[in-house]
Amino acid sequence: MRVTDTSDLWWKNAVIYCLDIETFCDSDGDGVGDFAGAAQRLDYLAELGITCIWLMPFYPSPQRDDGYDIVDFYGVDGRLGSLGDLVEFIRTAKDRGMRVIADLVVNHTSDQHPWFTQARSSKDNPYRDFYVWRSDPPPDTSSEVVFPDKENSIWSKDRKTGEWYLHRFYSHQPDLNVSNPIVRDEIAKAMGFWLELGLSGFRVDAVPFFLETKGIDHQAGDPHDYLRNLRRFLSRRTGDAVLLGEVNLPYEQQVEFFGDAADELNMQFDFVTMQQMYLSLARGDARALARTLADRPSIDPDSQWATFVRNHDELTLDKLLDSERQEVFDAFGPEKNMQVYGRGLKRRLPPMLGGDPQRIRMVYSLLFSLPGTPVLFYGEEIGMGENLAAEGRLAVRTPMQWTDEDSAGFSSAPPDKLVAPLVEGDFGPGQVNVVAARRDPSSLLSFMGILIRRYRECPELGWGTFSLIDTPNPAVLAHRCDWEENSLFIFHNFAAEPAEVSVKLNDGDVPSGGGILTDLLEDTRTEIQPGETLTVELPAYGYRWLRIQVPGAGRPW
Repeated sequence: MRVTDTSDLWWKNAVIYCLDIETFCDSDGDGVGDFAGAAQRLDYLAELGITCIWLMPFYPSPQRDDGYDIVDFYGVDGRLGSLGDLVEFIRTAKDRGMRVIADLVVNHTSDQHPWFTQARSSKDNPYRDFYVWRSDPPPDTSSEVVFPDKENSIWSKDRKTGEWYLHRFYSHQPDLNVSNPIVRDEIAKAMGFWLELGLSGFRVDAVPFFLETKGIDHQAGDPHDYLRNLRRFLSRRTGDAVLLGEVNLPYEQQVEFFGDAADELNMQFDFVTMQQMYLSLARGDARALARTLADRPSIDPDSQWATFVRNHDELTLDKLLDSERQEVFDAFGPEKNMQVYGRGLKRRLPPMLGGDPQRIRMVYSLLFSLPGTPVLFYGEEIGMGENLAAEGRLAVRTPMQWTDEDSAGFSSAPPDKLVAPLVEGDFGPGQVNVVAARRDPSSLLSFMGILIRRYRECPELGWGTFSLIDTPNPAVLAHRCDWEENSLFIFHNFAAEPAEVSVKLNDGDVPSGGGILTDLLEDTRTEIQPGETLTVELPAYGYRWLRIQVPGAGRPW
């Protein structure tokens, strides 16, 4: 039997957990989370089975965009601790078998960054070319803004010099000129600094915007050459480090960012699959998701998709047709205060599904069984809700709910002094918290622990060959993953009615002498013979993970 060495590509079957330091745990009672507090909770993440922590921005910032408006690429915001606290956090995580990656936000800076302060001081300042300027009035670019409720152009006029600067996001976030070789060197220096402090890579923010050179005079070559150079730099400094890219584009454009030789991004978020999953959930029909998975382009074995139920921003639905997006809105966010920018939702999954435990578990079973690397947003594992009174993306960036105490065990400060209001109602800390969930073997947290363990025990999901299985029932998504001598057959019922599915096994699916059929979520084993038909019964919103294995071959579980 051939055994593949998977150790150098650790991220292909990792479990990634995204957290915001300021909302995770407060150690000093000032109402703001900090690195010291987060370090105290690392045992919890290790016990859950997390293998990689993704830190949202922790850099010094005026906090006009929840930390994504950065004034120093080499520092830690004083509210969150010090560089020493960060290093101790990374060391403690590594001691428990977890790597740490962080947001690389180099598409723009804050307008308070020293570079921009210098750049706007005069047209001949040495830092002027760190940003993108134009002297003539810009055309109408209202259709290109990312936040249409806040901006009406991607250009803003600077009063002192009378020229316009480019900002594809907020006007207080001027875009860096990535075609400038000096800017590229500065970005590499910042990456190198954090790698030296122990990071295992970066989640690269807004990659298409970061590489966009439209409107930049004297641009320096192919932007993909620059991405390849960043990847080479990363590999030289830390051989097994990862670049996880945020690329929300149609598949045919997205695959370009992996690189023709798998030499650009190691991983990319699969936004297309996520959006089609919600369309299938809204319809109770798996076909939209199945079609998307069938169309998912093949990628190099050294590359990987990152799968997720929701990310840390809005739950974007921008790749759906208008009519499809409305279907999802009607099902999961019919009120205007649940929607954001006309293209997405500012909700978490449990309240979207009305708290239905079976349906929620089905979705997370799907997350962990789709081919790729699952990414969790903090609080998902216990079923936290959102604060719809908060503006935009801040609705889901609420304090972590550790206990049912007044400030949810997040802080000793009173609730009105916390960095953000707590979730209220059925999904708030009174009903949903870590302490209660850990004591309840039937809790979502307990189920998530099982899913994570099974996922980690199934290299087929990270390394295997994926294929769909035809079923006559449109509500059932059936797929298989094959790796070495093992095969996984996985079934999910998107409907509120029970379903039965029969699968005629192919020649070779079962060894000539018979095999072992294991139900990985029920921990049962039976013998199976060649030529048998696999019949699977699924309750409403049911799910099954079945493995066919040669007796004594592969892994023991």
